[in-house]
Amino acid sequence: MNIFHNSKRKTIFLSFLFLFFISSLLSAQGRTKWLAVGSLHNWYSEFGSEIEEGLYPSQQYGLRWPASHPFMDMQAAKAFWIGVENFTDAEQFGGSTFLHKVVHVGPRVSGANEFFPVKFKMYGKFEQPQVYVDGNLSFELSQEIDELNPNQPYDKMIYSEVNTMLGATVKRKIYQFSQQYHDNYIIHEVTIVNTGNVDDDPEIELPNTTLENLYLYYQYRWAISRNTRYVIGNATGWGINTMLDVRGDGLGGEYGTDNEDLRANFAWHGYYPAKQVNYDNIGGPIWVPNTAGGLLTETDTVGRLGSAQFCGVVTLHADQDPDNPVDDNLQPATTGYVGSDEPFTSKNDPFNPVKMNDEYSLMVKGHQERHAFVVEPSGNFAEQKNDPSLGSPGGFSNVNGYGPYTLAPGDSITIVWAEGAKGLSWDKCVSIGRDYKNGVIDDVTKNEFVMTGRDSLFQTFRRAIANYNDGQGFTAPQNPLPPSIFNVDGKGDRIELTWDYDETAGPAISGFEIYRAREKADSTYYLIYTASPDERIFKDTSAVRGVSYFYYMQAIGLASDNNGGGLTPAGVPLRSGRFYSQTYTATQLKRKAAAHVSEFRVVPNPFIRGVSSELTFGSDEPNKIAFFNITGDCKIQIFSEMGELVWEVNHTDGSGDEFWYQTTSSNQLVVSGVYIAVVTDNQTGERSIQKFAIIQ
Repeated sequence: MNIFHNSKRKTIFLSFLFLFFISSLLSAQGRTKWLAVGSLHNWYSEFGSEIEEGLYPSQQYGLRWPASHPFMDMQAAKAFWIGVENFTDAEQFGGSTFLHKVVHVGPRVSGANEFFPVKFKMYGKFEQPQVYVDGNLSFELSQEIDELNPNQPYDKMIYSEVNTMLGATVKRKIYQFSQQYHDNYIIHEVTIVNTGNVDDDPEIELPNTTLENLYLYYQYRWAISRNTRYVIGNATGWGINTMLDVRGDGLGGEYGTDNEDLRANFAWHGYYPAKQVNYDNIGGPIWVPNTAGGLLTETDTVGRLGSAQFCGVVTLHADQDPDNPVDDNLQPATTGYVGSDEPFTSKNDPFNPVKMNDEYSLMVKGHQERHAFVVEPSGNFAEQKNDPSLGSPGGFSNVNGYGPYTLAPGDSITIVWAEGAKGLSWDKCVSIGRDYKNGVIDDVTKNEFVMTGRDSLFQTFRRAIANYNDGQGFTAPQNPLPPSIFNVDGKGDRIELTWDYDETAGPAISGFEIYRAREKADSTYYLIYTASPDERIFKDTSAVRGVSYFYYMQAIGLASDNNGGGLTPAGVPLRSGRFYSQTYTATQLKRKAAAHVSEFRVVPNPFIRGVSSELTFGSDEPNKIAFFNITGDCKIQIFSEMGELVWEVNHTDGSGDEFWYQTTSSNQLVVSGVYIAVVTDNQTGERSIQKFAIIQ
């Protein structure tokens, strides 16, 4: 085992877990959970909405697509407000009467003392699969299940129940699927019940209080995407250049007629005039990366479009009224956009009548003009050159307002919406971006490619609508279950993959497909083996010694089991979710241990920084030096030419390989020079010495 590299990785990983654990405990949003079994990953709070920097100190954190690659976050903040008219507080809150009463979660207030979490659980269709690399658990996000429900049609569901100062209880169900045609959206089913319960104390309640002219009001602040924040400009990180558009608001005649049957808000990376680059920046082309914040590496210079995603929300259902659960296709009644840094986005106060009157006026404002067409009245967004910020300091957020509803005690209403993301594939972002950088295509052609992501997002919305089926039962066909355990182990002559699979659970399968990538977890994956349904082991003997590898595997269903429900292309074999079996820790092919330490050698020697990656271990491990043919239990020490100890490690995994990344024991990168490697066999005391050079 690569002790130095793995111990370093473990230290970083454990530090990350500790920080994540502490941040979760101290989070302004209380308990949080991730849904991350599809290609869209997002986190959710027990308070009912996800506020700005509520989990992590970044304005772009969450709503990651494609989540197979890092730093694709598009969510800056959400807000969920509930407003009513002619409301009298409980005596415990002063008993005052307000013309308008509004309670808030987000975009910058946590919801504490306005929303009172009661229940917060994760339900799974099956136990979370366990992935091991060289005997250690390998995962990116914790998705532990609180309760199993093998009969649920979705992979996972988060359920939260929250009481409010209004005496309204909010019950939120959030559904995610891993089936490949439905894994890029997440459905929210929100039910508001007039229970009279203010918090979880039964002595504090509002008996027989009717909630008059109730509105549910959502704000969505999107910033696309974190990947190119420092390439195009820091202000893109809070969405100053975000373009916002709407469908289904009744204004289609003014703006056109395409997809007006959808009730949707959506966003994309618009042109940013205050650019840091000297080329058109729609879609976020990366020509010379800015590595600030660790978002990019110095080698990411192919011209890739780093922010070509579209994201948004679509309404699937809204009750007519408490007595009529038929979908009201005129909801949401309020749509449009608001300034993301306006005074009403912070310091919201459920006892401030002036501020609440202003907030309620936003909720009932009705359908406003569409932001994208204010920025670019022609609607030709491939040639947009105007400023999406419209002079504001922080850009704009989309809004939806559902109402008015009047809820007598015991009454309830339900609204359902989905958030989704789609756009050009990663490979298309690379090829189109490269063509643009090389002058093969011009600005407009590049932007026209980017704008095709809008149609892909609309298709995503239609699949969510068809799958939900207006509450009659989810219609998307079930994909196979993933392996329950997936082991990846580097051996002396192979990388060995083994897995457990219960063929009696879930749909039948035709076999398994195994995919592999080199050097980093978000590299391009290639199919390397197709296994039969009864196989449980694969020996990867094509791995190259000294190269890091990552894997995932999928169970493949029968084409006959796919009936095409939920706008799934019929007759296509469905696959288990990739992210259940994704490895996030590298493994390597290891050599058999040498008989004597005198056999060891240093590779490459000399090491020359900046040479072609073909002469090293790859562009993503540019400082890697190998010690081959060592004994299985030995100590490796690196000294400077002056005899100073630079680094040492005890190598005890029984293999013949160890690696060094040219850092000192205090984690400083070493300088050019001649170095001395001393390898001592811990069993025999035998010692061998070699010199090697590092050249800048």
